[in-house]
Amino acid sequence: MDFSIPIPTDEKGFVGRECPDPECEGYFKIKFGTGLEGEGLPCHCPYCGFEGPMNQFWTKEQLEYIQSIVAGKVMDHTYHELKKHEFDHKPKGQFGIGVSMKVQRPAPVLVRHYREQSLETEAVCDNCSLHYAVFGVFAFCPDCGQHNSLQILNKNLEVISKMLDICEGIDEEMSEKLMQNALEDCVSAFDGFGREICRVNAAGSLDPAKAENISFQNLEGARRSLQATFGIDISTSVSEQDWTLAVSGFQKRHLLAHRMGVVDDEYLRKTSDPDAVVGRKITIFRVEVSTMLRVMQAVGEYIANSLDSTQE
Repeated sequence: MDFSIPIPTDEKGFVGRECPDPECEGYFKIKFGTGLEGEGLPCHCPYCGFEGPMNQFWTKEQLEYIQSIVAGKVMDHTYHELKKHEFDHKPKGQFGIGVSMKVQRPAPVLVRHYREQSLETEAVCDNCSLHYAVFGVFAFCPDCGQHNSLQILNKNLEVISKMLDICEGIDEEMSEKLMQNALEDCVSAFDGFGREICRVNAAGSLDPAKAENISFQNLEGARRSLQATFGIDISTSVSEQDWTLAVSGFQKRHLLAHRMGVVDDEYLRKTSDPDAVVGRKITIFRVEVSTMLRVMQAVGEYIANSLDSTQE
């Protein structure tokens, strides 16, 4: 008896998957028909990176659904096969005994229907074009296994760039606030990217424990940590002028987050900013933030390419 069981999709065409690693069991979704093509392609868990055959990634709910369908099909098939052998022999003679067999249809098997879960982030892999959805933000592509940290960074920087465009044609106070937010968002996006890409590549570093805990909120501190753990110098990825501007921008973000933007001695010591005065508010220019976005994109690409090469 051969039959196929179609697996339901959600309203957007996604199908749930679950990591078979018992230490993970992470739930995610993919859209079949996108991504890599071919037979026997492996699947990757977007959370832990576990790699295995696609048929190992069924969710518990899907397996229960499949088992209930199979049980119903088997029971129905068995009923019809037994039905073919029904008989009814009438009694003969004065003391004859009649014999019969009647097959009663069994109660139907309850189909274990389910709904796919809602997830937080939908993404399209920029390497293989797979459409997938995950909890959180960062993930390995379930098809090709490429991590999306650089892709997420670039998308965030693109959104921040659009924020800067809004600064044109609005009042000065609102424009200043938007530029401050853009600067803070730029640093936050880069910090999130840096932490994640170091975490997933920590095993290939000189000090895995330290690599998993590198902070990128201080750019010079991150540079020293990356030199010590991965042997790369991220300051060489841009010009000296751009690097100095980026270091200053990260320190300005620190003032905005912790001192309401008021300059202190520590800021002057770390940046040597000739225009800053202790006790006065820091000045942030649109061109400065715009340059920061460009520099962070270049540094991010350098980190991603460098860490990829260390894993080869």
